[in-house]
Amino acid sequence: MSAGWFRRRFLPGGPLPAPRPPRPRASPVPYRRPRFLRGSVSCPGTTDAPRRPEARPVRCPARGRELPWNAGYAEIINAEKSEFNEDQAACGKLCIRRCEFGAEEEQEWVNLCPEEFLTGHYWALFDGHGGPAAAILAANTLHSCLRRQLEAIAEGLVATQPPMHLSGHCVCPSDPQFVEEKGIRTEDLVIGALENAFQECDEMIGRDLEASGQVGGCTALVAVSLQGKLYVANAGDSRAILVQRDEVRPLSFEFTPETERQRIQQLAFVYPELLAGEFTRLEFPRRLKGDDLGQKVLFRDHHMSGWSYKCVEKSDLKYPLIHGQGRQVTVLDMDQLERQEDDVVVMATDGLWDVLSNEQVAQIVRSFLPGNQEDPHRFSELAQMLIHSTQGKDNGLTAEGQVSYDDISVFVIPLNSQGQRNSGH
Repeated sequence: MSAGWFRRRFLPGGPLPAPRPPRPRASPVPYRRPRFLRGSVSCPGTTDAPRRPEARPVRCPARGRELPWNAGYAEIINAEKSEFNEDQAACGKLCIRRCEFGAEEEQEWVNLCPEEFLTGHYWALFDGHGGPAAAILAANTLHSCLRRQLEAIAEGLVATQPPMHLSGHCVCPSDPQFVEEKGIRTEDLVIGALENAFQECDEMIGRDLEASGQVGGCTALVAVSLQGKLYVANAGDSRAILVQRDEVRPLSFEFTPETERQRIQQLAFVYPELLAGEFTRLEFPRRLKGDDLGQKVLFRDHHMSGWSYKCVEKSDLKYPLIHGQGRQVTVLDMDQLERQEDDVVVMATDGLWDVLSNEQVAQIVRSFLPGNQEDPHRFSELAQMLIHSTQGKDNGLTAEGQVSYDDISVFVIPLNSQGQRNSGH
């Protein structure tokens, strides 16, 4: 059937219609808001000018829906910059099961029991770029990646000092000394698990977006409480701060430069031919030996400042590219923190920080919480107040007319003991 026949039969005297452009592929995940916002309420602004940014409703969890540590949450969509809110949020309880080497399976990991071995809590914010797809994927999967990473090293987490071999096997009597000289602590294993979870999640998102023909990315700001410490991991320009009565402490840093160690390892990762088959880019507490083959030992790679465990392969026995001491990561030790009733961590996407400084946020926190200690919903109300302060209202805290037109999502996490006991979700 020729095009000429088609033209004469259906379009006499007229040109063929232009071919239809291909339909865009469907997003790998449907658009949605965080699960804990089901049944949520809105706090609208003024209605005299519906297209003004302050008229956008602020959403927060429904009363009666408690978040971990009785945390507060609020969000607002951008001022018609895009159709969807590109921010996403997630929070919940981390249940880490114990895994260990089985006697019959030798080097295979087996699950000993389904009961929880360690428990923690998790709060996360994701700011999507080029659409909400990547942020939704991250909100759906990062906590699962983190749980798997923590379960793989659970035995190391409860040891007084992380063992060189996760199985407890001793190849070199000086192994504990090597680990100690490297300054490797239990918290470094959690840091390594977070970094590996970020890496795993990033690769999963890349595959899903590529398979669906989508583009985009997202930032990630995560707080994890585990074994009396609060870990804050950040990739992008969201921010977390600790607000106390007399101090404001940054808990995250936007676009922190890589260390020389990571830069060299990254170079070796991209151009492995530079190693000439003689070196390994991975760092270990000591030079590995033949007896280490098949054992799970401490290591770190170019994307890590913490440490994790890997099964030693023959290629790992090559001469190490990296020598010397790695940098330490500061972690908020809750047991050593002199906590007071109104101490909180504020986590927010960049829409908040475009308008408010750390000190301005702290001023709002200190002016609101002391007079509302009997209100069980005060932390969500505080999150709402922080957002309202970015909507161009003259409140004495921001310059008149200063408005954030971006999506904004805010967690307010109380650090006092009452908030930690009230941790249902």
